[in-house]
Amino acid sequence: MATRGEYLAALGLVDWRQRRTLAVGLVAPAASGAAEPVPEEPQPVLPPTHIAVRPGADSWDAVAAEVAACMRCGLHQCRTRTVFGVGDREASWLVVGEAPGAEEDRQGEPFVGRAGQLLNAMLLGIGLQREQVFIANVLKCRPPSNRDPLPDEVARCLPYLERQIALLQPRIMLAVGRIAAQNLLATDTPIGKLRGRVHAFGTQRIPLVVTYHPAYLLRSPTEKRKAWEDLKFARHVAAGGSA
Repeated sequence: MATRGEYLAALGLVDWRQRRTLAVGLVAPAASGAAEPVPEEPQPVLPPTHIAVRPGADSWDAVAAEVAACMRCGLHQCRTRTVFGVGDREASWLVVGEAPGAEEDRQGEPFVGRAGQLLNAMLLGIGLQREQVFIANVLKCRPPSNRDPLPDEVARCLPYLERQIALLQPRIMLAVGRIAAQNLLATDTPIGKLRGRVHAFGTQRIPLVVTYHPAYLLRSPTEKRKAWEDLKFARHVAAGGSA
C-alpha cells in the first residue's frame, strides 16, 4: 500500500508533520506564498445540512437517464458521451469540477488522465480514496476545444448537479477550479479570494471550500502547497472544525 509520503510526493510536497503541527486552519496565503494565521475570532463553521427531498420524488437513475439523453443546449451536438459523475452515492464529500475534457468525453467519467491522477493523490493525501467521494462537474458535456462554459450552458445544466446534490446530501463540497467555484457561488470573484474560507451553497447552506483545479496545478506546480492547505482546511471543516 502506498504511504502518505508517496501521496504527498505526487503533489510535489514533503511530509513535514514532524516539523510542526498540521495547521488545518492556515489559509489564504499572502503574496509571498506563506500561509496567514486564522483570525483570532473566526466565524463558526456552517453546520452540515441536508437538502430536503421528498421520498420517491427523484432518483439517481432518473437523473442519469435524463443526462444521458439531454439536448438542453448545443453541446449535445458535439459530445461523444455525457459525463454524469462517479463515486459513492452516499458519500459525505462532493468534489465539483468545471466540465469534461477530451479524455472525460471519451470515457464518460470525470477527472481522468493526468489531472485525475493528481486529484486522486490530493484526496489520498487527506485520507480519502476516489471511491469514497462523489465527483461531478458543473457541465455534463464537453465544451468545444475545452473553452469556458457559456452562461446559458451553465443555466441549463446546473439543475442536474443540484438534483445530484439533493440526492447525495453531502457534508461538504469541494469546488476545484475557478469556473466551478464562480458558477456554484454565482460570483466573479477571483479564485484567490474565494480560497481559505467556508462558503455556503444553496438555500441549505452546504459548506463549500474552494481550491485550484488539478490541471492548473500541473501547469503551475508552485501552487501545489496552497492546494494542500486548502485540502487540510476542507478536511477540518468536514470534521466539524471551526473556520
